[in-house]
Amino acid sequence: MTLKSLKTYFISSLVDYYPETEVNSFFYMLTLHILNMRRIDVSLNYGIEVSNNDKVKFQNAIERLKNHEPIQYIIEKTEFYDLPFKVSNNVLIPRPETEELVDWIISKFKSQKAKIRILDIGTGSGCIAISLAKQLPDCKIVALDVSSEALKVAKENAKLNDVEIEFIEADILNWNSKLDNLKFDVIVSNPPYVRALEKNKMRKNVLDFEPYLALFVEDEDSLLFYRKITQLASKILKPKGQLYFEVNEYLGKEMVKLLSENHFEEIELKSDIFRKDRMIKGIKT
Repeated sequence: MTLKSLKTYFISSLVDYYPETEVNSFFYMLTLHILNMRRIDVSLNYGIEVSNNDKVKFQNAIERLKNHEPIQYIIEKTEFYDLPFKVSNNVLIPRPETEELVDWIISKFKSQKAKIRILDIGTGSGCIAISLAKQLPDCKIVALDVSSEALKVAKENAKLNDVEIEFIEADILNWNSKLDNLKFDVIVSNPPYVRALEKNKMRKNVLDFEPYLALFVEDEDSLLFYRKITQLASKILKPKGQLYFEVNEYLGKEMVKLLSENHFEEIELKSDIFRKDRMIKGIKT
């Protein structure tokens, strides 16, 4: 099978499952992953023969894509804030809107020369902590997660991107005072915030493959993680320390109220590029 006939076979196998532009994108991601060939390399070498072993890898990928498994889990990597990240089904696939949250923090501190301490709660793949570490190299960053498997991925990503981060395994819902004696200038978190009632709005590739515990919260206490983190932040943030969250687009007003009730001021609710209320910041009084 030539590379050109492989592409034809790949597209015809998946065109009933995804838009053709998306199928094309999958194909070139896989040629880079399996064949180490960029898009331009493929276009210049359509006539080369693909080995049976590599053909089988493409066939396996096709079956997984038919099952709506995210391409990032198939190739076990993605990009976030122009950095490479390993991913597995133990961590969420980083989202573009989270890049906006990271960018917001960087814009506040990039020009400052003071060394600040940042805590990332629910780090997952480590995308927030690692991106901040690359852009704010003088900062001390601590990243926390309840999942030991997620922390393994985050540690690999820190090594991959050549940054030093202190990782802590802890459950924010059952706090054991691990950080009570530490003080931070910034706390950031992208905690679980999708309510069960919103499941019908989500794509199958998210529902069936991404870690449930990192996504969902019970309808009757949708601000559970935000409340716990805000309460902790009121203890361990320095005076005038800043608290940043990615938030559920439908709960912006409730988040403003939560931060206000916990003695945060200069609260700012910010929209993402899709004009959805997706980020919030507050300053400890």
